Amino acid sequence: MEQIKQYIKSKAGFIIDMDGVIYHGNKLLPGVNEFLLWLESSGKQYLFLTNASERTPKELHEKLKRLGINVGEEHFYTSALATASFLSSQKPNGSAYIIGDAGLIHALYSVGYTINNVNPDYVVVGDTHGYNFEKIEMAVNLVLKGARLIGTNPDVSGPVENGITPSTKALVAPIEIATGKKAYFVGKPNPLMMRIALKRLGVKREEAIVIGDRMDTDIRCGLESEIDTLLVLSGITALEDIDKFPYRPQYVLNGVIDLV
Repeated sequence: MEQIKQYIKSKAGFIIDMDGVIYHGNKLLPGVNEFLLWLESSGKQYLFLTNASERTPKELHEKLKRLGINVGEEHFYTSALATASFLSSQKPNGSAYIIGDAGLIHALYSVGYTINNVNPDYVVVGDTHGYNFEKIEMAVNLVLKGARLIGTNPDVSGPVENGITPSTKALVAPIEIATGKKAYFVGKPNPLMMRIALKRLGVKREEAIVIGDRMDTDIRCGLESEIDTLLVLSGITALEDIDKFPYRPQYVLNGVIDLV
C-alpha cells in the first residue's frame, strides 16, 4: 500500500474532481487541507476538474475560501467552460438558449456567444435550480425548429448534504423524450475534458493522475484518455459498487486523506 501511495505522489499533474473528493455540499472532507498544502509545497501541477456547471471559477474559489482553503481561480475548470470552448470551436460567435446558472451563462458570454430564445444555434442545458416547465417547453420547440441540443455533463445526479440532487442528464431527459433528439454531452467522461486539462497543466498523460469519486465519469474518463486513475470512496461510489462496472480504477483509497 505504501508503495502505491508513493507512486501516486510521484506524479507531476493531478486532475481532481471536487464534489465527493474535496467536499460534500458545504462540508470539507477530511485531509483536504493537508493534501492541498502538500500539492503546493511539492510544486505539483493541479487542476480541479468538475462536471458541475453552475459556478464560475471565481465562485468556486470563493466557496473553497469559505471552507477555509485558498486556491487561485486558475486551478478550476468546469464543464461549462469546456462546453463554451467546444461550441466556440464548432460555431464561433453563435447564439444559444440556456437553461443553466451563472457559471454556464458567463462561460458562453466569454467566448462571444449571445442569448437567443427565437432561433438559436444551440439549446444548452446545465446544472440549475432555476428549472421549470416553461423553460422545458421553450427548449423543446427550439430543438424541433433546428437548434442542436447540448448538455454540459452527463451526470444523472450529484451528492449534496441531505442526499442527492438531479443533475444535467436528468434535466435534459424530458427535452430528449419530447423531441426524439439526443443531446451531446461535453463533460466527463467525454475525453475532451481530459485533453483540455492536460493542456492547461502542461503535463503528458503518463505524468498525470485523475482523482475522482465516480466510476461512470471520473474513472471512465481517465481510462479512455489513458491516464492513471485513483478512485476515492469519500463520494458517490462505495467499494461494492466497483464490481458493477466492466472496468476498474488503477487505485482505490478511502479519500485524499490516505495520501497525506
